Formats: sequence, structure tokens, C-alpha cells
Amino acid sequence: MKGKITNLTHPDNPSDVKAFTYDYSYWSFDGMKEDATGYLSKASPSSPFSDQQSVYDDLGKGVLKNAWNGYNASLFAYGQTGSGKSWSVIGYGANKGIVPLMCNDLFNGITSNTEKKEFEVRFSMLEIYNEVVYDLLNPSKSKSGLKIRQHPKKGFYPEGLKMALVTSYKEIEQRMEEGTVNRTIASTNMNATSSRAHTIVGISFIQKFKNEAGQETAKQSTVNLVDLAGSERVESTGATGSRLKEGAGINLSLSCLGNCIHALAEKSNGRQAKIPYRDSSLTRLLMNALGGNSKTIMIAAISPADINYEETLSTLRFADRAKQIKTKATVNEDPTDKLLRELKEENERLKKMMQGGKVDVNIIDADGDGVDDRDAEALKKKWEEEMKARMMQNEQEMTNMKKTYEEKLKMAKKDFADPSIAKKEQDKQTKPHLYNLNIDAMLSGRIVNILNPGVSTVGNRKGEESTITMIGPNIQEQHAIITVAKDGKVSIKPVTPDCRVLVNGTAIPGETPLCHNDRLLFGATQLWVFQNPTESKKAKIPYKEITYALAQEEIAAKNGVHMNNNGDADMSKIQEDLLEVMPAVEEANSISEELDKLVKFEILMVAPQVLGKEQGKTEVQVKMKNLANGTEFVWTKEKFLSRLYMMKEMYQKYEDEDEWQKPEEEDPFQESLDTEVHIGTVHVNLQPLAYNVELKEQLEITNYKGADVGMMNVELVPCDAKGKEFTEADDKFVDSPSDLVGMSFNFKVKIINCRGLPNKYSDMYCSYLIYLDKEETKTKLVSETSNPEFGHSKIYTFTPATQQLVDYLQNGVLTIKVMGKQKVRRSALARDPGLTTKDMLKSDRQVFSRTANLMNGFQMNGRVVDPQKQSIIVELLLMKKTQARLQQKVDSVRKLVKQAENISRVRVSTSLLKELINANTPEQADLIIKKLAADSDREGLRAGKDSGSSVCVLL
Repeated sequence: MKGKITNLTHPDNPSDVKAFTYDYSYWSFDGMKEDATGYLSKASPSSPFSDQQSVYDDLGKGVLKNAWNGYNASLFAYGQTGSGKSWSVIGYGANKGIVPLMCNDLFNGITSNTEKKEFEVRFSMLEIYNEVVYDLLNPSKSKSGLKIRQHPKKGFYPEGLKMALVTSYKEIEQRMEEGTVNRTIASTNMNATSSRAHTIVGISFIQKFKNEAGQETAKQSTVNLVDLAGSERVESTGATGSRLKEGAGINLSLSCLGNCIHALAEKSNGRQAKIPYRDSSLTRLLMNALGGNSKTIMIAAISPADINYEETLSTLRFADRAKQIKTKATVNEDPTDKLLRELKEENERLKKMMQGGKVDVNIIDADGDGVDDRDAEALKKKWEEEMKARMMQNEQEMTNMKKTYEEKLKMAKKDFADPSIAKKEQDKQTKPHLYNLNIDAMLSGRIVNILNPGVSTVGNRKGEESTITMIGPNIQEQHAIITVAKDGKVSIKPVTPDCRVLVNGTAIPGETPLCHNDRLLFGATQLWVFQNPTESKKAKIPYKEITYALAQEEIAAKNGVHMNNNGDADMSKIQEDLLEVMPAVEEANSISEELDKLVKFEILMVAPQVLGKEQGKTEVQVKMKNLANGTEFVWTKEKFLSRLYMMKEMYQKYEDEDEWQKPEEEDPFQESLDTEVHIGTVHVNLQPLAYNVELKEQLEITNYKGADVGMMNVELVPCDAKGKEFTEADDKFVDSPSDLVGMSFNFKVKIINCRGLPNKYSDMYCSYLIYLDKEETKTKLVSETSNPEFGHSKIYTFTPATQQLVDYLQNGVLTIKVMGKQKVRRSALARDPGLTTKDMLKSDRQVFSRTANLMNGFQMNGRVVDPQKQSIIVELLLMKKTQARLQQKVDSVRKLVKQAENISRVRVSTSLLKELINANTPEQADLIIKKLAADSDREGLRAGKDSGSSVCVLL
């Protein structure tokens, strides 16, 4: 960061620097010092570090000023998970972010205000997960989500959202804590996490006073503070067609936000564009913030880590586009009488409309972007719902406007935050307890279960009521017993062998004592930390802080996967992906087991060559095996995680005893048999072509595990422009690849057939890319055989051959992918139809142990395909060609010597010898030798007279 400019340098190419200019560019990675309170500030005057106060001074004070002036204001935080969105918006400890600093200043301003005004501040907190809006201050009433309604002036709003009246910054903190705890409970019980959910904190600020005309006037400002889901979640998952769209409900909001921002940027630049606000819940609720009546600020948080280069670049480009948008904010100020009159008049109009059955399209299309063509009766029902909701909203607003502030305050005090939260915080200091761990650091430690003396039981909510209720796959009705003895010692015991409990990464078979800071995993997802304040105070050594990542690394290490990258960026990325995928695979298998979906998941480490890429990095992928029909599909990490969140949604409905089954085309556990799969890959060394030599080989086809699944007969043959193949007799071999530069160069790629492929595939074909091809070349489809005959041939012509082409041929590899579709075979079906998923997985529960060898060269799944064997063959071929050429030249020289002896010549000109050596064929050499006899007398005479002539003396 330099001033307003952010420069991004490619980690593999220091000359590739992209510059972006924004209103502000803040550096907050290093160059700071910590004071006694924990606040971080510049380490020196020259340090580039930007502390929280400086960010607030630039951004937060502007939001506060807008609120005082009666403008709506919005603050977005966008960026990759873990890049600092929450740090900027909320902050930690003494390093308070924009929201708490702004709220504190707001109440300081209210307290110090001397004007005759009445102030009212209301606080709301909602979450959008999988396109459903949840009220975090009233979770019990928003179990199925809040409906989004539309108002002609206010735009879209969530119906029934709780707006809590607050009178101080402390009350806002308490409400925010209450919302965060409710959110954590939902997250821990298989719902959203911050990386997949958007959180919107709303602050409504109303100022009531008399205007110059003496009228009672209200000036209202709504401030939306939006913490968006991690931007890396927008990645494509490769889904095509009308089948299940991977992660549709999760990725939809961010994708639609990007589309809206793009369209708004186009519109701001004078181009016509339709703004697709209606495409997602997030964009509907943020319509005013994006392009309507609001002053809007976006904070783009980025990571400086080289492994996050692509996500950082994507975020910077997103922010660059967003800054082009222009909003038109107006002051929200009207006399109270006028507002009441307008609300009353609108309700009268709506009543008449409903009684007369006349509907107004603007009810559901106030932004004028068109209404979908749908069934008339359903459309009328929708209109009626909207009209009733608007009337109720108007009635509520009128009632609130007529109440005095004292009446509102009295009602607010009756409905305040749960006092048990504060009590648990006090008990934490003296009693043994469990607190939750979450992948989102903001949600860790929010749920506390106090362990009182005696026995505490852990179980799900379906059986006998337990002391501690946990929801999640593999949590039994009675899962574990925790005992606090009279002497203060604590122990834990699984109720049955099927009750999975891990202590510090190791499964326990029976009663086990617990020590302060022990990590506990119940079932597949419930991760907790045990703390005993009494034991902690007695200890003389400090205890390390326990994080979600540390606990997961420990579980991995106990199963043989040690996270040690030695500073290798590629290895760091792989380990980061493994830590994310390993518990997710365990969770997916557990859900499959409980829902009896007959599906098993396994982690794969797949080398780029196996994926058909010449270059790249080893990828963490997931194999999905259908235990019912034997089909297997390999999913990318992104596709698997998107499917997992839909699996979790199904499980949540199963736990809530709602309808959870989905049709096959929407079931995240299913994959269509029409989905093409990558059967295997062949790598063909192109080096022979660089010497104009044919290559005819039978090469191994390797699958994603690096195992051989068949053979391919493939040929690379030099030819003329019409396709006539060169033979040995044509002798087109060149001594050096550089000899091809400038020549007209042609060759054929021939894929003859494959042999010995598994018989579970149909619609098989091969595909490949050569040199600068933009589209893959594909062979014909072949089915009903393990030995498909493709008979494919394609001519490539280069006129002339360039040095770039020659370099590609000399050093490159042609990657040929074998693709196909799976078919269900009788032999692959489960032998015993009575077996459940649990029965099938019972002998294979240790997902992590199967991953133990992954970090040692990736030999287990997806070896790096090194065409070394093929390279040796190619070298032998070229050596054979070279040897033949050299032998020809030696034979020609011998003939020359014999001819010279026959005519008694002892001297031969070097020019004649050079011509002989450069001869390409034996016939050309014979013609040159014949010249020797014809010119014998003349050359002999000249050699005798001219002592300066260059000659070769035959000894």
C-alpha cells in the first residue's frame, strides 16, 4: 500500500504487478506495537501500519455524520474468510472496529446534545444463510426464516424483524453478544458459519423535533453494517445443465451481488443495464444501499499470503468495480403528521384494492424491473400477501409513532437480553466447563456449558433429556457421561462403544480423566474445550490458547498426517485444504450414515498431470462412491464443500422432523449417470517430432490414483501438407530441432485405440489440446466394449515452424484424457440389500487414517505421472536414428577412401569431404564420390601447384 494505491505482485513473477487505486489503502499486517491495554498502533512514525482509530476517523465518522444528517448509510465488508473483515468492522478486545466506535460516538453525541430533540435508537441483527433470512435477536420466531416484503418507499425489508430499543452503547454490546450467541448455537448445531452466511447489523436512528413551522418532525436514518460471506466461496464448482446447481443457495447471494454491482457500474457509466436485485435475498435487502437512497462504503479486506493470490486479486477487482457506482441519497425528514396521514391513506387504498379484487403490479414490482409470468391465481395470492403485510407494517409504524418514548422504553426493558449469558460468564471463572470451538474465531467460546458437581449427561434431543444437548451426526440419544467428583476431578465416559468421543485427538474406549485445556470431539462435528479454573490456578505454567485449527491439526496428527510445510507455499496450500476437507469428509460420511444414503466419501490427493494438466499444483479432491451401485465420482474441493452444506441442510430438517427427502435431481448425495468422468490420462512425449521422427507407442493410461487402467495405442507421425506420412526412406530426420525453424512443418496425431479399460464405462472418447489450441479435439464416442477403437487422426500444419513451436515440441508433453460415463453393473450392486450405510461403513470409519500417507510424496492417491519410461524410449529412438545417420556417413567416408586408393589419390579437398558429410542419403553420397574420379587429374594438378589449398591427407 502506498497512499491510495494498492499494488499486487504475482508470487511467481515479480514483474507482474497490478495497481489499484481506491479512496484509501490501509496496511494492517505488521509494523505495529502493542500497549498495556492490548491496543495495536504504529511501531514507529514511518511504519505503514493503520490502526483501528485511523480507519474509523476516515470511514466511521463519515457514516455517523450521515446518520446525524438524516441520510441512510451502509458499510460493507467484503473479502476472503480470515482476511480481516470482522477485524475492521467489529474488532477484538481493545482494538474496537468501526461499529462499536461509531455506536459509542453516537450515544456520546446524544448525551451531549443540547437541542430540544427526542432521540430513539433501535438495533437489529439478521443473518442470510442459504437464501433464508434469520432474526438473530428472536431465533425462536424465525426458525423457518423471515419473509422479504417490499415497500414503495423503504424498498425491501424482512417482515417481523425485531428492532430492539437501546439507550446506551452497553446495551448495543449486549444485544450484539446475544445475536452472536444465537448465531453460534445455530452454527454449532449444523447451521451457518460466517464463511457461508451474511450478517447484517441494522441501527435505526430517529431524531424528533419541531421544525421552523412548529410541526412535529422526524428525521430518520438507517445504518446497515454488512459482514459478507467469504468471497472465495463464489468459485465455480463445474456444475452444468439443469441438474443440481452446486451450492446454489450458498453462492447465489454473492454471485448476484457481483452481478448487481457490475450492472450498477455499467449504469453509472451511462450504459443501459437492468439491475437484478430480485435474484437473491441479499441483493433485495441491500437494494437501497447499492443503488438507492444511501451513502455507501465498501471495505475490501485482502490477504497478503502468496497462497491467496487469486482470491486477493478477485477481491481487488470486485472493489474496483464497486467504486464506480453512484448512489443518490436524500435526507429522510418529514413532519410526523404528514407521515401518519400518508400511512393512513395508503392503508385505506390497500383495503379498497383488496375488497375490489383489483391488484397493483407495483406491489411486488416497485423497482420496475418486471414481473415473472406465472400462474394467475398464484400471482393474485402473492399480491394479497404483500398487501396484507404492507398494511400490518403501516399499522405498526403508526402505533409506534403515537407511543411516547417512555412507553417504548418500558416495553423494551421487559424484553431484554437473556440474563443467563452474563451468569455463565461469571461461572466460567470458578467452575469446570466446556466451551465451543468454531472454524470462525468470532464464534468460538460463545457457548458455555457449566459442569456442576455430580453427573452431567451429553446426548441429542431425541431421547431422554440430557444435561448438555448437542445436535449433529453421530450424536447418540445418550452419548457420554461427564462426572465432577467431590475432590474436583473431572472424567468423561462414552455410553456405548458406538458413541464417538475423542480426547486430544484420540478416541477413548472407556472412562478417561479430563485435564484443563483438553480438546473434546463428540460425534463428527461437536468440538469443545474443557477448562477447569481450579486446576488452571494451581498450575505454574501458562496454558496455550486453543483454536479450532490447532484442534483439527491435533486430530490429523494422531492419525498420521503431520502439518509441516517447511516454508513451502504449495505445501501450505495443500495443508490448508486438508485441514478444511478432512473434518468435512468425516461429517459427510456421518450424515450419509444417519440418513442411510448409501454413499461414502474419501480424500484424494491428485497431481496436476493426473488431472490432464501439464503444470499446476497437487489438489485435494474428494471421491464419492455410491455403495448401492458401485459408481464413483471425483469432486473438486469446492464442489464437495458446496454439496456438504446442502447435506447439512437436509440433516437439519431431519433433526427438526421436517420433510427432508429431496428428489434425485436435487439430492446432494446423488450424481447423475450422465455425468462424464475422467477415466484416465496418457502423457505423450513430443520430443521425436522436434527431430521430425515418428513415435508409435502403446502407453499406460493412469487414473486419478495413478493406477494403470489400460493401454492406449497412439502415434505422432511427420507428414506432408496433404497427410502423406513420411517413412524411413524419406529420411526427413533433422540433427537439431532448430533446423525446423522456418520450414513448413506438418504432423499427424493418431489415437488408434485403447485396450483393457474397465468394463463399467460407456460413451468413451479421448480429448487433447495441442500447442495453441483453444478448444479440445475429441475423438468419436465408443460404447459397449473394453477395447474401444477410435481410429482418430488429425493433421497439424505450421507454415513456417517457429522457435516457440520447436521449443514446445522439444520440451512439451501431449496430455490425452480418456473420458466416459459410468454404467451400473449387476456385480457392483450391494450383495445384501438389507445392509445399511452404517453397516457398510463400520469397517471403514477411520477417514483420517486413510489420509496418513498423503503427506509423504502423495503416493497413495494420485501419483505424479512422470513419463520417464517413455522418455527413455524416445531417447533410444533418437539415438537409433542418430546412430544410423552417423553410420551412413562413416560408410560414405570409407567408400571415398577406397575410391581414392583405386585412383592412387592421397589428397582430397575439404570442400568435397564436407559435401559428403552433409549428404542426407547414401545415393547423394555415391554421386559425390563419383565426382572424385571425374575430377582426379585436374584436382591433383591443382593440389600439386597450389600449396595453400586446403586438403585432407589420407594416411
